[in-house]
Amino acid sequence: MDAFVNDADTLASTQRPTQEEAEAAVLTLIRWSGDDPLREGLRDTPMRVAKAYRELFSGYEAAPADVLARTFSEVKGYKDMVIVKDIPFFSHCEHHMLPFHGMAHIAYMPDQRVLGLSKMGRLVDLYARRLQTQEAMTSQVAHSLDERLRPKGVAVMIEAEHTCMAMRGIRKQGSKTLTTTFTGLFETSPADQARFMTLARG
Repeated sequence: MDAFVNDADTLASTQRPTQEEAEAAVLTLIRWSGDDPLREGLRDTPMRVAKAYRELFSGYEAAPADVLARTFSEVKGYKDMVIVKDIPFFSHCEHHMLPFHGMAHIAYMPDQRVLGLSKMGRLVDLYARRLQTQEAMTSQVAHSLDERLRPKGVAVMIEAEHTCMAMRGIRKQGSKTLTTTFTGLFETSPADQARFMTLARG
């Protein structure tokens, strides 16, 4: 891709730097930290970091429509909640570029069509492998699923631990952040919200 894509609604016009420019930026950070980028242990670090970042931020190279392109209509009349819980993910906060990680739980109420279960994990990974806030990621997963599948309702809950809170600043290890987004029936039915959260955390 030539341009970074933040989400379905926002396109950034920033041209992607070259591999060499990325490695030069890492080398500068090593020097800024006070170390010698030419010593043996750090000599190949700029290359390794650029390669790792390409993988960690690979979510910019895919679109939700690609992940959610195929759905199935043969559901034999199934109308109740479909839930996939405990989807592990790793992401990076956009404020400090430090990791946060946790579990995503997703449910939807089908309306004639269902989605392959692995696709929900792929959708989580797509958004997790970008610079993120947990709040935005929760909303993006929910609304992408809602827009593509057109179910009767979607529920997404994400529980995560943020190293930007554990390693720096207030330094509170072990604390978790919980975010939720509900659409359709889930948004208007506290009973369905409660059932989803009970099943997701049970």
